[in-house]
Amino acid sequence: MTVSPVELASLLCSRLCHDLLSPVGALNNGLELLADETDPAMRARCMELLTESARSSASKLKFFRLAFGAAGGFGEQVDVHEARQAIEALLAEGKGKTLAWLVEADTLPKAAVKVLLNLALIGGDALVRGGTLSIGAEENGGQVEIVVQGEGPRILLDAEIERTLAHGEGDDGVTARTAAAYMIHTLAAERGGAVQVSHPNDGVLILGATLNAG
Repeated sequence: MTVSPVELASLLCSRLCHDLLSPVGALNNGLELLADETDPAMRARCMELLTESARSSASKLKFFRLAFGAAGGFGEQVDVHEARQAIEALLAEGKGKTLAWLVEADTLPKAAVKVLLNLALIGGDALVRGGTLSIGAEENGGQVEIVVQGEGPRILLDAEIERTLAHGEGDDGVTARTAAAYMIHTLAAERGGAVQVSHPNDGVLILGATLNAG
C-alpha cells in the first residue's frame, strides 16, 4: 500500500491531535473551575493542575515538532541533544518511565533523528506500567544504526504497529495509530535501510533500524 504525502500528513496530524486532546482539555476545564472557585485552597489546586497541563502540552508539541515536523532547520545534520530533551520530557508524562541515553554523537542525519524519535514514541507507549527506555545510535560504515530497548514489568506492543514497522502496513492499512510506524518504515526504506522488531519477551522489547547516513 502506498500512502500519499498528504494522507500521511493527515494521519500524523490526527495522532498529534489525539495526544494533545487530554492536556488541552484539562487546561480548559481548569480555567472554567478557576473562574467559579473562591476557596483559596481549591484555587491553588486548580493552578497546579493548569501548570501540569500546560507543561504536558508543551512537552508533546516539542516532541511532535521534532518527530513529525520540519524542526532542526534545512541542514542534513541535526543536534541530537534536542531530541534527548524532547524524549525525556515525553517520558516524564508517564509515571515511572526513565531514559537511558546511549548516543555519543552530537549530531545525526535528520532522517535518522526522526526514526529515533518515532521508535522512542512507540517504545515509550509500550511501557504501560513504566520501565526504562534505552536508546543508542551511531554511524558505522556509512550507515546509521539505531536501537531502542524497553524494559518493564508489562510491555504491550500493538500488533498493527508491529506489522507496520516490519512490512510497511498492517491488516487495516495505515491508520493514525500506525502512522508513526509507517513513517519509520518509509524513511528507512527510502535510505536503503530496514527496521527490526523483536516481539516483547520476558519484559524486554527491542526495536531497531538502519539507514544510509548520506
